[in-house]
Amino acid sequence: MSQKEQFLEVAKNEIGTIEGPKDNETKYGAFTKANFQPWCGSFVMWCAKQVNLKIPNVVGTSAGAEKFKGIGAWSSVETGKPKPGDLVFFDFAEGGNPIDHVGIVLKDNGDGTITTIEGNTSGNKKKSASERNGGEVAQKIRAYKKDNKKKLKVFVAGFGTPKFKD
Repeated sequence: MSQKEQFLEVAKNEIGTIEGPKDNETKYGAFTKANFQPWCGSFVMWCAKQVNLKIPNVVGTSAGAEKFKGIGAWSSVETGKPKPGDLVFFDFAEGGNPIDHVGIVLKDNGDGTITTIEGNTSGNKKKSASERNGGEVAQKIRAYKKDNKKKLKVFVAGFGTPKFKD
């Protein structure tokens, strides 16, 4: 199995994991020493570590996106085509940082949407409406093109492509 496939498999195996018992308490946050903080980036960093994948630190999502841009591994929604294993950065426009969430691309659905795996988003077990601080690892369908067939609103800001060993 390639490093990319292993990375995706690790992320898939975490689907359904919820935080707690305290708010934002996770093994992912404990791993990055950012426990009790929003943990989408910590989830991505934890998954990468499990397969020895070196990626820029995305615990701070805006800073992580800037690091991908700085190493020439960034593509915007206008110019990029998401690939499995890419990191997907979101702007939910709820104030604060322009990029406020990160996840992992599982696949491009071919209709202007992608299937993602994200930590700390709304899911099936923990009934939170927050897409960027929902308390669960969940698989999601997200639009990256305005003319997507599912007519979903676009929150994707861009994609960071890790340098996989194989």
